[in-house]
Amino acid sequence: MSLPPHILIVDDEEHIRKIMSIMLGKKGYVCKTAASGEEALALMDRESFEAVLTDLHMPGLDGLGLLAKIKQTAPELVVIVVTAFATLETAILAMKAGAYDYIAKPFNEDEMVLVLEKALERTRLLAENRRLKKEMGERLDSTVFLGQSQVMKTVFSLISKAAESKATVLITGESGTGKELAAQSIHRNGPRRDKPFVAVNCGAIPANLMESEFFGHTKGAFTGADRAKEGLISESDGGTLFLDEVTELPLETQVKFLRVLQEEEVRRVGENTPRRVDLRVLAATNRNLPEEVREGRFREDLFYRLNVIRLHMPPLRDRREDIPALAVHFLAEAVKKNSLSPKTLSPAALKLLAAQTYSGNVRALRNILEQAAVMSDGQVIGPEDLPFGPELAPAAPGGLAVRLPEDWTDLKQAAREVLKITEATMIKRALAISAGNQSRAAAALGLSRRALINKIQAYSLGSGQKGPAPGY
Repeated sequence: MSLPPHILIVDDEEHIRKIMSIMLGKKGYVCKTAASGEEALALMDRESFEAVLTDLHMPGLDGLGLLAKIKQTAPELVVIVVTAFATLETAILAMKAGAYDYIAKPFNEDEMVLVLEKALERTRLLAENRRLKKEMGERLDSTVFLGQSQVMKTVFSLISKAAESKATVLITGESGTGKELAAQSIHRNGPRRDKPFVAVNCGAIPANLMESEFFGHTKGAFTGADRAKEGLISESDGGTLFLDEVTELPLETQVKFLRVLQEEEVRRVGENTPRRVDLRVLAATNRNLPEEVREGRFREDLFYRLNVIRLHMPPLRDRREDIPALAVHFLAEAVKKNSLSPKTLSPAALKLLAAQTYSGNVRALRNILEQAAVMSDGQVIGPEDLPFGPELAPAAPGGLAVRLPEDWTDLKQAAREVLKITEATMIKRALAISAGNQSRAAAALGLSRRALINKIQAYSLGSGQKGPAPGY
């Protein structure tokens, strides 16, 4: 049940305050009163209100003065002015100053309640609109960062907290874990969302162009500088600069970039006067940055400047429970991108995908699903349709490793053989864990007992033979 709206009534005449309080109280509003603009501001420092009804003509701080003060500190708070001088001029003046509406004295109860209800409904709609926009932003991020694993919940929480600040964020993680997407999410969900997001791969800029690219240059600053150029830092002014592969910055550039962070100013090559800049810096690396500092390849002072908030993007092998949802999403994405008929993944394909590690992490999984979508013939993608290769790596120490004959070229034949090896290995593992209890093993594998028995017989697992051996 929602709480009744709290209304502040401001008028220097006591009987007016009482009449308005009674009228609104009968409609379920909770009313507080103030005899002056100064008293109203003091009340607002202690309590929150959904709307303010204020007289225009009061001694001291009048209604227009109070309205101006409110709009400075709470611009979205509804303010309705009440005046005995119901002229067009006073109405225009009040509306220009930010009032929602005005009521002329003498007022009647129905008119006052109607205006107030319309104002509060508008406030509710605006709040709902902001909530939906925020939710849409979160949903947009979740389509990229799909997952209910605990490690991803921690990532979502850190992104949400980091987005509201200006603090630098150091994003770490293996290649393909989504570091740039995390940076974009921080930018999109923060107060700079409508300003530029400039992403730069520090490893892709030639060393001799590094300073010019970042800081810009004046015309004639060096040979070939036939026109002035704004650097990436200036392009990011007011917004966010994302430094991907930040460890690729040369030491001399690190020194100059540290000054940008400390002084919040930039000086173009060939220019003597620095310019003020306001930018949020996010940086990412797949290297061990403290180790880079110890080895003298990265400045310690810059490391501490960047490492205000640390966000680590987990590898896909540490969030296996998220793989099925990611796979389904990436398949739908690939189908749409390539204008294909709808396709789905079989339970066996999903299980096989979830059992793997991925050297390229989320990026590798996306590539696998796009290739499967394009190359498969049917509407249901099975294990035999999955493109085994470098992206589908062995399933971690102690897991399944598959080596196929060098002269094999038939993809579907190889996939069928891998599936056999996988099934035999998993069945033996389940039987070992369940001490030979076939019902418990079947339940663990997601099979019926009859299906398990059939597979045990097919792979000769119950007659002292080992069946297909993993690793060949």
